Amino acid sequence: MRVIFMGTPDFAVPTLEALIEKHEVLAVVTQPDKPKGRGKKMVFPVVKEKALEHNITVYQPQKVKTPEFVEVLKEYQPDIMVVVAFGQILSEEILNIPKYGCINVHGSILPQYRGAAPIQWSIINGEEFGGVTTMYMAKGLDSGDMILKAKEKIKPDDTYGSLYDRLSVIGADLLIKTLDLIENGEVKRIPQNDDEATFAPMIKPELEHINWNGKNTDIVNLIKGLNPQPVAYTMLNDEKLKIWFAETIDGDYNGEPGTIVDVRKRDFVVMTAEGAVAVKEVQAQGGKRMSADAYMRGHAIEKGTILK
Repeated sequence: MRVIFMGTPDFAVPTLEALIEKHEVLAVVTQPDKPKGRGKKMVFPVVKEKALEHNITVYQPQKVKTPEFVEVLKEYQPDIMVVVAFGQILSEEILNIPKYGCINVHGSILPQYRGAAPIQWSIINGEEFGGVTTMYMAKGLDSGDMILKAKEKIKPDDTYGSLYDRLSVIGADLLIKTLDLIENGEVKRIPQNDDEATFAPMIKPELEHINWNGKNTDIVNLIKGLNPQPVAYTMLNDEKLKIWFAETIDGDYNGEPGTIVDVRKRDFVVMTAEGAVAVKEVQAQGGKRMSADAYMRGHAIEKGTILK
């Protein structure tokens, strides 16, 4: 099929690669380049890099819905548009351009976790499974008719990053199967039950600050769900300490939430309102990510210290 692909982060790359192998990718639409780092050097979205490797025309409109850009899309006369974590809302006019419509690869088992951060929220909320759904795009937020779904077990040590990587590959395979069904006239549209819908809004900065007055399992899930982006943190001696990984721990610990109740060889233990957490990986303000024991070799961590 003749495909226009829209996507931006690395989650979209396996799907683009699969499309290049199996179909004719006419053009790629991605977000504009952005300045990054202290030098504010302009950096390409990874999807753009992959498209240019294959000599595919790349468009980076600030707003995809402008009349001028809609005309550009129409000129390609695509059979289908595939959208994976693109980052802009498509107008109804765009949705109506392709012969077979616009297909989205979404990182959840719909109708659960509609919205911008489905993989993160599935881990933060302690779900047993994550997954991917392919669907026809419609006017509402991730509310279109579903086509195929794939469930993926969330492992005890999964982070947002590890689950994201697995689901990106699963999503690519699911999309190719979806296009095969559409091309062969065998696709079935499954309406979503809006009453069962849950939402996965963008991660707000205030969520990153760990509240030790919670339950230890909830705090660990938050830490895993924000790893590697944007990373949860606590305040130690008025400085931000990012916590990359932690585990719940059994033990007869007592103390106020946020208190360091044990300092061990490889980690340190923090009290919560329910249970305790062993902190395994950290990053000091202005420093690099490291194991807790490496951090403790250069920083004094004492029992009784209160994290805020």
